[in-house]
Amino acid sequence: MTDLTRIGAFLDAQAAEAGAAQNTLLAYGRDLRDLAEWLPGRGLDLLSMTRDDITAYLAHCEAQGLSGATRARRLSSIRQFTRLALAEGWRTDDPAQRLSGPGRRPRLPRVLSQDEVSRLLDAVSATGRNADDRARNRCLIELLYATGMRVTELVSLPVAATRGDPQLLLIRGKGGRERMVPLSPPAQRALHDWLKIRDHAPRDSHLGRLVAGKGARFLFPAGSQTGHMARKSMNDLIRDLALACGIDPARVTPHVIRHAFATHLLEGGADLRAIQTLLGHADLSTTEIYTHVLDLRMRDLVLNHHPLARV
Repeated sequence: MTDLTRIGAFLDAQAAEAGAAQNTLLAYGRDLRDLAEWLPGRGLDLLSMTRDDITAYLAHCEAQGLSGATRARRLSSIRQFTRLALAEGWRTDDPAQRLSGPGRRPRLPRVLSQDEVSRLLDAVSATGRNADDRARNRCLIELLYATGMRVTELVSLPVAATRGDPQLLLIRGKGGRERMVPLSPPAQRALHDWLKIRDHAPRDSHLGRLVAGKGARFLFPAGSQTGHMARKSMNDLIRDLALACGIDPARVTPHVIRHAFATHLLEGGADLRAIQTLLGHADLSTTEIYTHVLDLRMRDLVLNHHPLARV
């Protein structure tokens, strides 16, 4: 069995047993292939490398200019692989166990103000090739901001989950974990309007053909291999909306709107545990980053507007 074959078996196990998301699997694959390409230069492979070899590889990554976050992720990928290699009997030891990696400086998420989100929503009415596109776009943005869904969760949302004029949506997130998220009245209206257009699209129209094909399962059908709207298409839509309302497109992504959802809830007094549940975070520490964002915004508010701040 070659290193590439072992990496493939590892990825299959992560998908089947750990329920790893597609993006996680892609990251694991890239990280481990890079390691597998580096090891032969030392006369090694994935089954013969030692703790010192892994340390040397991480030093090599640092010399290449890779950030601490990237090196920490690569070590995490290696740890997952060596743990499986030990469990499967490929190795008799785990060389990455208790190996400390580079520290990761916590990065505060970028967020938008409530006014900026309102401007994005207002811009939807004029963004799209026709009325059908604009209705779909409004549904996408309203759902994104109302629920804080990850972009992959949104574009791949099954249409069956949206039937019956729901006030709550069942979302399947990372690791197959499910959660319920409420819909705001504007999101409910946008969903109702888009479903009416989607379900009654003429069969000989572009949308009708998408719905009749692989896109039948999805709320946002597309001609892609998966049958649903691509993440890139959602990124392009957000960029166009930002340009239309005068916001720097570099500041706005679907994930930034997810951050805005959480931060605005926290500003409104929502409980951190409730926000954790709505975002689908496995660990509360992941959600706590938004308290730091709020602290910084409150500090800036005082420094910029308090009458004694200039003294």
